[in-house]
Amino acid sequence: MEYLKEWKTRGNRKPLVIRGARQVGKSHLVRDFAKLEFDTFVEVNLDEDLSVVPYFDKLDPLETLRLLELHFERSLEPGKTLLFLDEIQAAPQLFAKLRYFYEKLPSLHVIAAGSLLDFTLEQHDFSMPVGRIEYLHLGPMGFSEFLLAIGHEKSCAFLKAFKLGDDIPEPLHDKLSDLLLSYIVVGGMPESVAAFAKSKSYRECDFIKNNLLATYKDDFIKYGKKVNLQHVLTVYEAFPKLVGRKVKYVNISRDIKPRDLSQALHKLELAKICHLVHHASCNGIPLGAETDASTFKPLFLDVGLLLSACGLSMTDIPSAADLMLVNSGQICEQFVGQHLLYRQSPYKQPELYYWLREKPSSNAEVDYVIACGQRIIPVEVKAGKTGNLRSLHQFTIEKNIHFAIKISSERPSLVKASGKMPDGRVYESHILNLPFYLIEKLDYANADFLERVEQESLRGNG
Repeated sequence: MEYLKEWKTRGNRKPLVIRGARQVGKSHLVRDFAKLEFDTFVEVNLDEDLSVVPYFDKLDPLETLRLLELHFERSLEPGKTLLFLDEIQAAPQLFAKLRYFYEKLPSLHVIAAGSLLDFTLEQHDFSMPVGRIEYLHLGPMGFSEFLLAIGHEKSCAFLKAFKLGDDIPEPLHDKLSDLLLSYIVVGGMPESVAAFAKSKSYRECDFIKNNLLATYKDDFIKYGKKVNLQHVLTVYEAFPKLVGRKVKYVNISRDIKPRDLSQALHKLELAKICHLVHHASCNGIPLGAETDASTFKPLFLDVGLLLSACGLSMTDIPSAADLMLVNSGQICEQFVGQHLLYRQSPYKQPELYYWLREKPSSNAEVDYVIACGQRIIPVEVKAGKTGNLRSLHQFTIEKNIHFAIKISSERPSLVKASGKMPDGRVYESHILNLPFYLIEKLDYANADFLERVEQESLRGNG
């Protein structure tokens, strides 16, 4: 919402296209924005009504505006009106028309959105208005948004204000861990969060999430005539065992060719149901400059949906500690991954990488790698209280990096780690340990933040 408000007042504003999976709240967000910021709101759902499409054939957007005024029987005044073209993929030719609003009527605020929008953007046969539109990438609600939604504003404010060195007493740590457990079970899909905020019923959330999972299946038929629905369904149903693990197509199906499984996975990625986290060599910035397209692990859309896809509900999970160990820690990796994926500004394409080295008797894997300015930071996710950080230390040695982050169930701390690897090489680095409920502190990780961390470590704080 804050980003939309900034977009509204920006001098060089362009028509905004919101991209995201079905049911992440695109339309609801725009409607709330319109109520807060505009005198007049015109919403055109092109999936339900294509009758207005000919109005956009006019090269002069002022003519289009006057025709829309007649159609909707209301005055549409640039600067005071928001025009919302929902489900724009149903009339993809309108993408080309958006350029005229930017070039000839920039004072009119125009937003477009749609489910399965990326299918249209990949297969378009029209002239894209390059440089004349901008994007907003929307994912599931994050942990802090969840806290606000269920009435825990003070907990949300505390987490946002937390600074390195602040104390989190054990009772408060336990409370925040319990809230984290609720978020993971409910998930970040707005309908599920709204139901929990109103009723506090996990059973109702489970009902909603399973309906959403079924809805995504129903959408498969919209993926295109060349798509094999059975292949897509096979990959979709395999997700509970795929998240957080390098994909080997033979583990999905021995009866379907790897090429066909790859195409099916790509369709699910276009639908935003999943995101592929690719291996990056991590030799420099940007991380995406050295990736291996054939080596990746998938994330599901949402941690709550993943839990339901695993067939689990709140009654199956007595504590946060038990939850974190579900499917050998895949739930943890999903929670961290979906927050890191959308940690950057919403206009940036969501991207996330990991590091993998496969050598005989010397395998190593770092769960995620992020960039903060010109720094490369490895992020390790630890589900349980045991386990070493051998891969993390291996990475810091090979890349000559002296700062790393560990996400776990422990209270925050900053420690200096040093020692010898089995091959005799020495590692020395500072490791910032953050509990899962502080994952969004990485949203604010930048050069200044890291400099403060290093200063704290030099003073011996830990």
